[in-house]
Amino acid sequence: MWVRQCELDANTDTPFPIPARIASNEEFVPPDQSPQQKEYEARLKDLADRAAKRQGMPRRDFLRTGSGIAAALYALNQVFGDIYDVSAAEIEDQKAFEEKWPKDQFIFDVQTHHVDVAKKWYDDTPQGKATLRFFQMMRPLANTPEKSLELLNRAHYVKEVFGDSDTVMAIISGVPTREWDKNPLPPDQMVATRKYVNDLAGSQRVLSHGLLRPNLGAKEFDEMERQVKELKIDAWKMYTGAELGEKAWLLDDEKVAYPFWERTRKLGIKNICVHKGLPLGFFNERGCMPSDVAKAAKDWPDLNFIIYHSAYRGMGLIARGTGDKVEDKKTDNPQEIYWVSDLIRAIKEHNLKNVYFELGSTFQMTSAANPVVCLHMLGQMIQAAGADHVLWGTDSIWNGSPQSQIERLRRLKMPDDLKQKYGYPDLTEEIKDQILGLNAAKLFGIDVKAKRQAIKADKLTRLRQEYRQQGPTPSNTQYGWVWVPDGREPTVPVGT
Repeated sequence: MWVRQCELDANTDTPFPIPARIASNEEFVPPDQSPQQKEYEARLKDLADRAAKRQGMPRRDFLRTGSGIAAALYALNQVFGDIYDVSAAEIEDQKAFEEKWPKDQFIFDVQTHHVDVAKKWYDDTPQGKATLRFFQMMRPLANTPEKSLELLNRAHYVKEVFGDSDTVMAIISGVPTREWDKNPLPPDQMVATRKYVNDLAGSQRVLSHGLLRPNLGAKEFDEMERQVKELKIDAWKMYTGAELGEKAWLLDDEKVAYPFWERTRKLGIKNICVHKGLPLGFFNERGCMPSDVAKAAKDWPDLNFIIYHSAYRGMGLIARGTGDKVEDKKTDNPQEIYWVSDLIRAIKEHNLKNVYFELGSTFQMTSAANPVVCLHMLGQMIQAAGADHVLWGTDSIWNGSPQSQIERLRRLKMPDDLKQKYGYPDLTEEIKDQILGLNAAKLFGIDVKAKRQAIKADKLTRLRQEYRQQGPTPSNTQYGWVWVPDGREPTVPVGT
């Protein structure tokens, strides 16, 4: 059965800063824990128990600290080898961890969401109560019990993304439906979230996607015009695999898609963000494959095709009868990464300069569940397209606060054997800065120097500083769904 990870975490004292389970954003079926994830879980509990005792704090509190993140990275190294740059000293000394913390890094997350969490969660869990306190700090005169859950979820989004992580800018995204009144976050609400955060900050912190549905036909042209001219959306988000009561569609379909690219060009939108990969759930699997990217990118060289999830098919995912039947490639070779490798080959073969990789969910899954796959993936992306064509996205807050993913990329290192055997580049600080935000800033026309100055002086920065001085309370949870075999919810008794 599917269970929300945050519901499991509410019954345990051990929400990990780096998850031991893959959570689904409802776009794929979450796999069960792998043996390596179970080993990581056991090792981290042991490390955290001993370190928390020595530092005189409960395990839950320890795992919320920088040393807790260091313990998680150290446990991953114990399972997968010397992948992350972390030392045992950082587990014992909070200052040792903070000394490695980069200052003034421009982190621009191009895939974020806010999700509905039941009111009971706000009332009855430590994470929910912390979110209420954060909301009261932002709106001290607000009568929070009477505020709508939707507004609380916006506040929750602000806390997880801008309070509990080093993210400074983000794009709010959504998923299309045929009718907007049946959509959990339609374009008008995405734009409302953009306004909510930017008004709160007093500066531009959030951009907004619009949602485009070419398979609905010519009537969608009016909706395009409305979203661009009235809502002033910043980019398109689309799902070729979303049938929406019609057929799935492809980027290179000259009859279905090309009229929309022409209209997009006339409307002045350059960035086309398209979901590829993660095919299970409600999507047509063939529509989620990247085989249509090359022709569309060649035919429309003045548009940027940003491939969300980097077309990653997923770890341990099994087709369950959705969409067309597609042959499942089986390989034990981590060099061959489901569907990502197909996209990489297309970019190299056609020398595509207007195709970009986006890392949402893909980095989250691979960097925790199998970091070696993550290293092959990043190495191949940089070889094929250049470090300036990889964009940072986290799929948060489905995946909780982005901070643990940020720390994983900061600490990730390319081992010598992979560099020597495959010619992968070092993951330098310059490359990481590009991926974490500078690449997206360039694509979206953000003046990084000016934006840094504005952000330093805005209200959201002051609120974050106040929050951190009071003692931050990161949730260390994911809000997506995890798979529990046979309907048996795993429980860890409080105090173990």
